[in-house]
Amino acid sequence: MQQRDIVIIGAGPAGLTAAYQLVKRGQRPIVLEADSVVGGISRTVEREGWRFDIGGHRFFTKVDEVEALWREILPEEEFLTRPRMSRIYYSRKFFDYPLKAGNALKNLGVLEALRCVLSYVWAKVRPPKDQSTLEGWVAARFGFRLYRIFFKTYTEKVWGVPANEIQADWAAQRIKSLSLGKAIVNALMPKRGQTDITSLIEEFRYPKHGPGMMWERCRELVEAGGGQVLLHSAVQEVHREDGRVVAVTASTPDGLVRFPCDDLVSTMPIGLLVKAMDPPAPVEVVEAADSLTHRDFLTVALVVPAEAAFPDNWIYVHAPDVRVGRIQNFGSWSPYMVKDGFTCLGLEYFVFEGDDLWTMSDEDLVKLGTQELEQLQLIKPGSVSGGYVVRMPKAYPVYDEAYQANVEALRKWLSVEVPNCAPVGRNGMHRYNNQDHSMLTAMLAVENIYGADHDVWDVNVDDEYHEERKDSGSSGTSGTGRDAPVVEREVLEAARETRVRRRAGSAA
Repeated sequence: MQQRDIVIIGAGPAGLTAAYQLVKRGQRPIVLEADSVVGGISRTVEREGWRFDIGGHRFFTKVDEVEALWREILPEEEFLTRPRMSRIYYSRKFFDYPLKAGNALKNLGVLEALRCVLSYVWAKVRPPKDQSTLEGWVAARFGFRLYRIFFKTYTEKVWGVPANEIQADWAAQRIKSLSLGKAIVNALMPKRGQTDITSLIEEFRYPKHGPGMMWERCRELVEAGGGQVLLHSAVQEVHREDGRVVAVTASTPDGLVRFPCDDLVSTMPIGLLVKAMDPPAPVEVVEAADSLTHRDFLTVALVVPAEAAFPDNWIYVHAPDVRVGRIQNFGSWSPYMVKDGFTCLGLEYFVFEGDDLWTMSDEDLVKLGTQELEQLQLIKPGSVSGGYVVRMPKAYPVYDEAYQANVEALRKWLSVEVPNCAPVGRNGMHRYNNQDHSMLTAMLAVENIYGADHDVWDVNVDDEYHEERKDSGSSGTSGTGRDAPVVEREVLEAARETRVRRRAGSAA
């Protein structure tokens, strides 16, 4: 192919994958990244010699092309093989995940375990009338006690709305054979001859200095191949003429710069992409773009003595009296990310940009994280010797009841008006993807530039969660799809109004 002007918006996994695939074909793409680092949500943050991940990123995939690309970008000696260990923290106890009968009985106690079984039986006899919500759907299948212990608190922390106002679509897709409730029921009342138990992968590969190693190396390969990765370069306008994108204007350290393009690959939020179009999209399309929302994310990384930490990669915090939702132990991910004798615990808070936690000072967030670790009795008072905060906007696309129609409206408009523009990746497609899924969409988009006719939007959308495998010998699916709950729009609006009132009260 002749040299083409190809612009890529975003230097996360999808954007850099597209750039790398292009330079291997002799192209010299320009990657525009608004942030100061590459990797997107898969970056590795470094502060004063401490490294920490944004959410934890295991390198596991069933997509052979992605596995091969990982090995091609990063030498094998840069990977560690790590045991997978994650547990649920509830009522000052750790529950194995997947649950085991002895552990569950010991932690719940015989009386509470019996109550859970009776609640499960009662739900079978008198199921909730309204099963259109996540609460009703889960309670009907596992009983209200199991629902309250193992579903309600964490789900509400992640998505920021009550579980009885989240639609059941997500539960029906996501909570299949791999289910906490079913695991407890099977643990307490095992069936004879059971051979179809689903479990999780037991180990995974991980770059020894964190996932950012992969994308920093990928950037080096792109630039060595003649491509450019421009940081601090936020896209302002996407110019279109005669039914195609012809240029992108970005705010760079040198001022506004216009980059001509024959093809555009975009990982920026699809709503913002459409709103950046010049001439503007029709009013109804802009309205659809405005309707797409995101859940944001922040990590409070606290330095503690190594002996004060738990052995897990991470734990899920099912405690309603604290706001932290999940806690990573970065020393368990890789000893190269921490210092001798210490580890770094990453407390994860799921937030909306602009709410009280998002706007809280770093100093106060470190105090809050320290207080909650002590309150949970995970560390002794005085154990924290340092702390750092990282905010990640637009980490999770929100699925309200209208999101599918809105995304479809944007997708159709883009395909007709600017067919040389390919949205890819998590935010580019407003899909709750994993890293490998995002990479695959970028790889197919590049093939389309070269004449293929892949429907990137049709990649694995209905497959099971990709970390499941069947112990009975089945190889499972090859999918990497992931679902998120559907939230009623009125609920989101109410949550926004509550945040506005809180900020107003704080200012007063």
